[in-house]
Amino acid sequence: MKIIDILFRGAIDRRIAAYQNDLMTKHVTEVENIYKQMRGWRHDYHNHIQTMKAYRSFNENKKIDNYLNSLETDLTSVDSLIKSGNVMADAILNSKLSLAKSRKITVNAKAVVPKEITIAEIDLCVVIGNLLDNAIEACLRIGDESKRFIRVYMDMKRNDLYISVTNSSGGKAQKQNGRYISGKGESHGFGLMRVDKIVDKYGGYIKRNDEDGAFTSEVMLPL
Repeated sequence: MKIIDILFRGAIDRRIAAYQNDLMTKHVTEVENIYKQMRGWRHDYHNHIQTMKAYRSFNENKKIDNYLNSLETDLTSVDSLIKSGNVMADAILNSKLSLAKSRKITVNAKAVVPKEITIAEIDLCVVIGNLLDNAIEACLRIGDESKRFIRVYMDMKRNDLYISVTNSSGGKAQKQNGRYISGKGESHGFGLMRVDKIVDKYGGYIKRNDEDGAFTSEVMLPL
C-alpha cells in the first residue's frame, strides 16, 4: 500500500473520530438538559402540593381552584413536545429543540412524519441532527438573545419527506467552491458532508439559502 493511501485513510479516520466525538458530546449535553428539566418539574411538583395543602388547611377553596387553573395553564405551556407520529423523528427533534430552548433560542416547530418510512433511522437521525446542530450553533453566535430563532417544518409532499430548518444568522454564511461550509471547524464541516451524502444516497434533494438575516436548509427525501 502506498504511503499516500495510508496517510489519506488516516486523515479520514481522524475526521470520522472527531465527528463521532462531537456527536457524543452533544448527546450528553442534551440528556443532561432533559434530566435538569425533570429535576425542576419534580421540585416544582413538591412545592405545588405543599401550597395546596396549606390552602386546604385554611379552607381556602377559592384559592385552590385558582391555583389549579394556573397549573393547568402552565402545564399546557410545558407540554410542547413534538409529536410527529414517528418515534425516531420525535426523539431527535425533542432532544435538539429542548437544548435550543435552554440556550434562549425561540423555537417554532411542526412535524408530521409517517410511523413507518423506508429511510434508515440512523440516516434520518444524522440529517435532522446535523441540520439542527448547525442552526443552534448559528443562533448562539448572535449576541442579542431576542434575535435568536429556529423554525422547523416537516411533512409529506406526495411521496417525499420534506424537511425545512430556518434559523437566524449573525452574518453571511461561509462558502467554499460554491458550497456552504461550517464556521465551527473540521468536524462540523464533516457533518454537512454527511447530510449531503445521505440525501444523495436516497436520490433526494437539498437546497440551502442565506438571505435577510436567516439561513434555510430544505431537504426532500423520497419514500
